[in-house]
Amino acid sequence: MPASTPATSTTPLRIAVLADSDTRWKWGALTAHRIAPRDDAQEALSLSGFLLRGRATPTPRQLAEVGVEAESLREVTSVEFLRAMAEESYDIVVLALVGGGVQAMLHGLKRVWEGRADRPVVVTGYVGVVYEKLADGLLLRHGADLVLANSRQDAERFRSVYEGVGADASAVTEVALPFLGGAAYEGEHDPYTVVFAVQPSVPDSRKDRTYLLNRLIKHARSHPEREVLLKLRSKPGEHTTHIEEQPYQKLVQRLAPPPNFRLVYGNMGEVLDRTDLLVTISSTAALESLHRRIPTVVLTDLGVREVLGNHHFVGSGCLASWDQLDDGHRPSPDPEWVARQGVVADGSYATAFDAARERLAKLLAGALPPLTPYYTPATAPGYLPGILARHHLGPDGSPLPGAPAADKEPGPVRQIVRRAARGAYRHGVQRVAPVIRRMGEL
Repeated sequence: MPASTPATSTTPLRIAVLADSDTRWKWGALTAHRIAPRDDAQEALSLSGFLLRGRATPTPRQLAEVGVEAESLREVTSVEFLRAMAEESYDIVVLALVGGGVQAMLHGLKRVWEGRADRPVVVTGYVGVVYEKLADGLLLRHGADLVLANSRQDAERFRSVYEGVGADASAVTEVALPFLGGAAYEGEHDPYTVVFAVQPSVPDSRKDRTYLLNRLIKHARSHPEREVLLKLRSKPGEHTTHIEEQPYQKLVQRLAPPPNFRLVYGNMGEVLDRTDLLVTISSTAALESLHRRIPTVVLTDLGVREVLGNHHFVGSGCLASWDQLDDGHRPSPDPEWVARQGVVADGSYATAFDAARERLAKLLAGALPPLTPYYTPATAPGYLPGILARHHLGPDGSPLPGAPAADKEPGPVRQIVRRAARGAYRHGVQRVAPVIRRMGEL
């Protein structure tokens, strides 16, 4: 079994990123670059990408949109990834997964690295704003060497949860969102551009989404001199973290938007380059916009509710309704609130990852103890086995009998079957499920 030795001046730092969707690949890949310890004598890092096979596996276009090059990129099952971690040599492993996926990989990695003092450093965290399932998600991530918090507020909350259950909180490390950047807003563009950044999961009802579209179209009609953009996460047929039952592309076809209304895709940073007003329900795009000092509004039209996530922005100074926007209201963000969210609009973003780099450098320089997640068969016997089983792992982190773990790349027939299965899943979510739900309401 090859050993993992820290990078030297002649070898690049070797980092593996496991992601289960386009947004988590973006977070994981960019995080890898942000947290790598910096040394003028060290060559560029070597990044290996692993995409967890599932309904949200990103397409080549979605991967290219991130703009991060990887030395290699392959689609794997959980068991295949664990096999790679046992056979290949890395310095750092970034788990960019949902909480259950992180927990399963922590137990699987603990097993495959058993007895190794030179194992890689394991890093995990959150893609954006943490507004729900705080305790659940955090305890599922416990056991990683670094649990990254995207803001001062998150770091305090994370430590409080861990300490409250008697778990070690030393892994919590304050950073910032890895994809912040871009030029600061310097004034209105020509034409003045309003962007509504949608989210795949909230709101989820046809009624609420149609309402938002109608208000956006009304704003476009009321301001024909403006460009009004509907920023979408994925193109038709693509998968993302959440499968939408009511995609905006489908709903807008039933409406009659004016010529100054357009649908746009692509990198959020490039869209923000020409944005004069960013409007959203609770998207992380709001933090990207605030970082660049772009006027930013978090809508209250559907209420300020935990289920929407916009409650996170209470105190931000950004909450407003479409009626207020149509009347010319412009938000004024609260500086103290912004500073606590890791937005670092004050220009200190370059140092936001220093603590993580320093901690990683120390961990890479010494022997590491075995991974010790908070959840074990003893502390959560009614919860943990189910999480592990979903990834074809037993209670001890070993593969279950019959677990899918191909020894080679899937052939063309198998690839076609997989694509068909994902398409069938999307069809079921977007077409069959809504019909059944409506029938149940009759």
